[in-house]
Amino acid sequence: MACLHDHSCEDHDCSSDWSLYKNIDLPRVSALNEATPGSVKSVFKAWEHRLNSSGDHLESNDGDPELLVFIPFTSDVKIKSISIIGGPDGTSPSKMRAFINREGIDFSDAQSMQAVQEWDLAENLQGVLEYQTRYSKFQGVANITLHFPDNYGGDSTQIHYIGLKGEATQLKRDVVATIVYEITPNPSDHKTRAEGGAGFSHVE
Repeated sequence: MACLHDHSCEDHDCSSDWSLYKNIDLPRVSALNEATPGSVKSVFKAWEHRLNSSGDHLESNDGDPELLVFIPFTSDVKIKSISIIGGPDGTSPSKMRAFINREGIDFSDAQSMQAVQEWDLAENLQGVLEYQTRYSKFQGVANITLHFPDNYGGDSTQIHYIGLKGEATQLKRDVVATIVYEITPNPSDHKTRAEGGAGFSHVE
């Protein structure tokens, strides 16, 4: 199911508040069959910059439109929708398949495995479509692999933007450790003052 943005996105869930861009472990993002190694990282950007075409894009090798994109997260997330902006002249992907928490998938695996969900994609050059997930199946996602098996007839497949909407379900480990420390203060780090006759101390 695709959502057409015929409303003011600032008043709806389309806003950058729901973007999972900052939760993506970008250094570990990878793709199979990309014509330019490492170019997959360029398609992940802030929601408000999704139409910025001045940078690089992900493109498959000529004569082979198939792409496989591995996206790990810095913490578990819930994914509610996915947005794909493809290229012009038949290079936009025409189908997308998703696999959850399966690392190391190759094309042979993707073709033989049952996807968690599949979508038929429209050509979305203006970034006005997003595809809803079966939300109950996209909980506790540590990583997601997106398989794009075909396009609209171009010699290669181009992807200019991949957007994921949802929410993080837990904090990063280093943040959690800091919070645990703060809620268990070291008495030597604080001055205490007995309140007159009340029988308790006040931590300043």
